[in-house]
Amino acid sequence: MYITGYILTLFIASSSVSEGAAAIINTENMISEKENIKQVEYATFGGGCFWCIEAVFSKVRGVESATSGFAGGHRANPTYEQVVTGATGHAEVVQVAFDPSVVSYLQLLEIFFTVHDPTTLNRQGADVGTHYRSAIFYHNDDQRLASEKVIERLNNEKIWDNPIVTEVTPIEKFYAASEYHQNYFEKNPNQGYCQMVIRPKVEKFKQMFEEMLAD
Repeated sequence: MYITGYILTLFIASSSVSEGAAAIINTENMISEKENIKQVEYATFGGGCFWCIEAVFSKVRGVESATSGFAGGHRANPTYEQVVTGATGHAEVVQVAFDPSVVSYLQLLEIFFTVHDPTTLNRQGADVGTHYRSAIFYHNDDQRLASEKVIERLNNEKIWDNPIVTEVTPIEKFYAASEYHQNYFEKNPNQGYCQMVIRPKVEKFKQMFEEMLAD
């Protein structure tokens, strides 16, 4: 209100009251619009089959989208069929668009390390191959430092019997998977893999992070 009053005084001094009032309304609208713009940041994680990670992160409050795709390889525009051979060097990943005012990157890391095993090299359960590796593709130095510190802390606390093998590398290019692979768990809840592999991860998230569930 102090800023608005100050603007009003300036406009009264230089023009008519009606012109000043119109300017104030415009200014207040601009402030209101700015406050309503959501800040969106991105995080990219690989933790085995991307269907699993996507199903979890899509249910996190503050996550605007979770997109299954590929990162960390050397071939442009890879297909799923190419990636699963291991020849392209990509990992199956999920790129998360999130509002940092609602959910922090550290909270996303906590979820990530809870719903997959970061100590098994190039595999998650029965899913084996370099494309199933545990990986964090950071988007800036803050994410890199946070990831490295969390890994160091978890290793020091010996949460697992074996050390963490999660790679931490910069994101260079993210390729979204085809529509068939997006929201796979939601579209195929009764499919065998969804019931046996994905659902337990989702239920674990719900139980351990109940306060972070999206409405």
